[in-house]
Order: sequence, then structure tokens, then C-alpha cells
Amino acid sequence: MLSILDRYILKKYLGTFLMLLLLFIPIGITVNLAEKIDKILANEVPFSEVALYYLHFTIYFANLLFPLFLFLSVIWFTSKMANKTEVIAFLSSGVSFYRFLRPYMIGATIVCIGALFLGMYLAPMASKGFNEFTYQYLKRGKKDRDQTNVYRQINETDYIYVSYFNPKNQMGRNFTLEHVVDNKMVYKLSANRIKFNQEDSTYTLSNYTKRIVGEREDQLIIKNKLDTVFSFDLEDLTPLEYIAETLNYNELNRFISKEKERGSTYISRYEIVRNKRWSLPISAYILTIIAVAVSSIKRRGGMGVNLAFGIGLGMVFVFFDKIFGTLAEQSDFSPLVATWFPNIVFAGLAVYLLYNAKR
Repeated sequence: MLSILDRYILKKYLGTFLMLLLLFIPIGITVNLAEKIDKILANEVPFSEVALYYLHFTIYFANLLFPLFLFLSVIWFTSKMANKTEVIAFLSSGVSFYRFLRPYMIGATIVCIGALFLGMYLAPMASKGFNEFTYQYLKRGKKDRDQTNVYRQINETDYIYVSYFNPKNQMGRNFTLEHVVDNKMVYKLSANRIKFNQEDSTYTLSNYTKRIVGEREDQLIIKNKLDTVFSFDLEDLTPLEYIAETLNYNELNRFISKEKERGSTYISRYEIVRNKRWSLPISAYILTIIAVAVSSIKRRGGMGVNLAFGIGLGMVFVFFDKIFGTLAEQSDFSPLVATWFPNIVFAGLAVYLLYNAKR
């Protein structure tokens, strides 16, 4: 059973968090619209598409920035309680600081569960709509995937190369496929052009050549045109730069497994996206403890000092998250460590601040 104290704090916890989201999201939409309005009007984007884009925008950025909103909301209402000496009254009545934290942890659990569902399923759908609108209307002419010099390992023995790939007509130029067993080439296929036929899932190769490597001499097969079947989808071999963000958790796990088999160079980027699906919701607990420890003490200067400290600390958290994420994408740094490092550092800070606050 929740006590009156629990219900009082939990109501403020969730209410202030939702209020802050509802306050800042329209501001974010207004700023974004002011920046994009010229391109939207120039491209004559239908109103329904714009409305859907900003629905996706809302979900996408709410998922991205919810830890910061949560952190500031907890500092805000806890500072108000401290200034009204409500915190002192609670603790003076015999309630321990850890007992005082219980409704905050209940609120953090509710937010964490909501953030998990949002990050695992809703945010990927929103990310797909957000990015597709961006590249279709706002970044026309800019590539949303690698199209030149595509080289991929598609399984344990086969490697393909395409000098240029057009995802719209699913056509590539200068295609080669090498079949290698025990570091020895068994055969090599090459064609000036490869085209995927959507209706029957076949490929048409133009100016086709197959070289079968023999012990004494090679066998050469040449054809002007060949319709054949491969075990891959050519479009899958040149994934969108933001594809990991658009897949729900189960789809993302299957996609990463497939990309590892193919020898993709973007595995770190994909694993960072997957790890963040867990690390961001868990940060709700850490940031809640820090916020309570910082703002539960009545300070000279009032709420402004706590908010300034909170904003500064929130910016440091976002900075750590971005820096280590980029580091893992661009180097051999572990994606797991990069994703969880901000939480580990701030968890240590939370323990330190909590120890001093309860004293």
C-alpha cells in the first residue's frame, strides 16, 4: 500500500515530468518548423505529410531527450518542496532518507517501463517516418546510404562488390561475386550490370563472365545476358545509414546477426543503437537519485541554483553519451562500454551525492 507521502510525491513526480514534456515539445516543434518551413513550402509538401512528420518528430525526440526532461522535472518539484520546508518536515517525522526515496524509485520504474516500450517499438517506427520525410523533402539529392564501391561479405564463402548501386531501380554496375573456400578462390562471377527483378526475385546479369579456377587451367564461361538467383537481396547489401534506428528490438537483433555474418563495417554503430535501448531507460533511476540528492536540501539562492546545477549536469550527461557513442563508431572502442559508461560514471556520482545528502 502506498502511503499519503508516497502518493503525494509520485503524483508530483509523474505530473511534473509530463508537464515538462508537454511544455517543451511544442517549443521544439515551433523551432524546427521555423527552420524547415522554407524547404517545406518550396517542395510543396502536403499538409498531411507535415502533420505526420511532426508526430514522428515528437516521439523521436521525446525518446531521445526524456532523461534530461526527467532530471530537470525532479529537480524542479523537489526544490519547491525543499523551499517550503516539506522535505525537512518529512525527515523530521522519523522518515529515513531511503524511505523518502521510495516514491521516487516507483516513479522511475514507471518511467523506465514506458521508456523501454517507447525505445523498443514506438521510437523505431517514428524514426523511420522522421528520416524518410527528411531525405524525401528536406535533403533532396543527399544520399541516405552508401551507393559507391559497395563491398560486402554475404556469408562464410561469398564476397560481392558493386562499383555503383541505385536503390530506386535496384540496379548496380561492375558487379563481382567471389566464392572463396579455405582462402582459395573457387570461382568468380562478374557482370557490367546487375538488376534485381522484383516480380520473381531473380537477377539479370549483363555481359556475364564466370571464371572457374582449376588446378592447371581456368574454365571461362561468357554470356551476353543471364537470369539467375542469388541468396541475397541487393537492396539489403546497401542498408540505409539510419536503418538500425528504424527496427524494433527483435528485428534489430536479427539484423545485427546477419550483418556480422556479412562482415559489415557498421556493426559498432548498430550495437550502440541496440545498447541504448536499455541504457537510456535505466538512466531514469540514476538521474532521479542525483536530482533528489541535489535538490532536497534548502539552499541559499533557492531553486535557481539547483536548476542551474541540474542543467549543467544534464549537459555533461548528454556530452558523455555523444562523445563515447561517436568514439565507438569511429574506432575499435567497445560499443557496450561506450553506451554504458555515462551511466556508470553518473551512478558513482549518485552514490556519492546520496551519501552526503542523507547525512
